Amino acid sequence: MSQPSRAVYIFIKKNGIPFTAQPVALRKGEHKTDEYTAINPFQLVPTIDDNGFKLTESVAILRYLCREYEAASRWYPKDSKLQARVDEYLEWQHLNTRISCAMFFQHKFLLPMMLSKKPDEKKVEQFKGRMEIVLEQFETIWLKDKPFLAGNQITIADLLAACELEQPSMAGYDVFEGRPILDAWFKRVREAFQPHYDEAHHIVNHVRDSFGGKVPDAKL
Repeated sequence: MSQPSRAVYIFIKKNGIPFTAQPVALRKGEHKTDEYTAINPFQLVPTIDDNGFKLTESVAILRYLCREYEAASRWYPKDSKLQARVDEYLEWQHLNTRISCAMFFQHKFLLPMMLSKKPDEKKVEQFKGRMEIVLEQFETIWLKDKPFLAGNQITIADLLAACELEQPSMAGYDVFEGRPILDAWFKRVREAFQPHYDEAHHIVNHVRDSFGGKVPDAKL
């Protein structure tokens, strides 16, 4: 269910990096246990443990994997200027793509489901407005005259962005409707990471298809 965890998982699978998956059930509070806190003191996901080297934060993890595994380096260019373009989006996404899509999803769907109450429509509209500004910037700035966020080559920036843009679909909002540039970009990114992209999003797709944005009566 975690967007950055999905991105890291897809990246590792796509590049054939050997790993052992360690699922952490957030709904059961497994990220709050003493055992997990010893690995990640922030009690968040994802986290990797590379032979005793523990690393948190999805952006840091993806950059690390690109440096450590030659097959993965093309996703984070070594050229200084090209790398800076990737970093430019990665720095921007936290307070834009990530927070706007996540907060819309949480207030429209997740929190009402968990707390068994109606959505706070004022907050939903607030975050929807912020999200739509970001979506407009995607098409008119980030994807202006280029196929991918950092230029002509797909990078980790595109993967992280695509996973974030999946969240609103579970709350019944199609970010691609009426946005042909964004839609075409997303299809390129999704295809580039198949079959792992769809595999990682099977729960997201299930929630979207099962509830259509309507809050279920019971917790998942």
